[in-house]
Amino acid sequence: MSKKNVLVENERNRQDLGFGTKLTDRRKRLLKQDGQFNVKRKGQSFEAWLNIYNRFIMMPWKVFFLIVLLVYLLLNFIFAITYYLIGVEHLIGVNMTSTHSQFWDAFFFSAQSLTTVGYGRISPDGFAASWVSSLESLMGLMMFAIVTGLLYGRFSRPTARILFSGNALIAPYLNINALMFRMVNERSNQLINMEVSMVFSKIEVRNGVPNRRYYALPLERAKVNFFPTDWTIVHPLTEDSPLYNETPESLTTSDAEFMIAIQGIDDTFADAVYVRHSYKTEELVWGAKFTSMVEDDGNEAYILDLKKVGNYKPADLNY
Repeated sequence: MSKKNVLVENERNRQDLGFGTKLTDRRKRLLKQDGQFNVKRKGQSFEAWLNIYNRFIMMPWKVFFLIVLLVYLLLNFIFAITYYLIGVEHLIGVNMTSTHSQFWDAFFFSAQSLTTVGYGRISPDGFAASWVSSLESLMGLMMFAIVTGLLYGRFSRPTARILFSGNALIAPYLNINALMFRMVNERSNQLINMEVSMVFSKIEVRNGVPNRRYYALPLERAKVNFFPTDWTIVHPLTEDSPLYNETPESLTTSDAEFMIAIQGIDDTFADAVYVRHSYKTEELVWGAKFTSMVEDDGNEAYILDLKKVGNYKPADLNY
């Protein structure tokens, strides 16, 4: 082998996406289907593990509002118990008819102090109650300032809702075959200057040592200026393709995974958005092609049926 070929081979062997070459467990995928990296960290400091701002920005909306509600109720219960221990007689206007009414009056006075509403029926009397209510008002201002900042951060962070076909296909393409998958923008906002790249990863055994290798897959079209409908990503299976002569059995044996990285511009925020996805061998369908998602109902606009993003039908491959 010439020196040039040796250099090319060595360079190819060094290709890496950042996962390294030692991730060879066939039971695990590198990228989860939601685009998250399938890596858990061990030995983190508590501060690094908590990463509280990132957690509140990235968590689902339902979880976010549930945590805000629970913190709000917890703080009010804590201060209500504090007022109760100080003595509800130091809260002017409390209903003293029963212990139950005293506690709940203290709780709702706490809610008014925390939010700085202050309806006026109940007011603190004495140094201790006044001091606690002042501290609670300060805590309320800080809490709502933080929640407001988190809400703004969540709303102002551009995200993309890209739907992917449930399967990637080996489909007939021109006079050869091609690897294909389909995606569509679920939202009605406009995504522009979309770019996509796909990497084929598999385990190769050399000198008895398994290592994970990565191969960039050239695409028929890697960039579009506009993304109004669906986009079928195509990698032609030419003789130069890393997938040439691969079979379902060989891909399964080598624990193949196809990783996709997408970036574009959200014109609502005029900012970049990023999406990741992957397909494993068992999500690959051989001998099929996608059916159309676009319908014409006779009106002025085209109809794009998002539920059909993964629809396909059998098709004979070219051999």
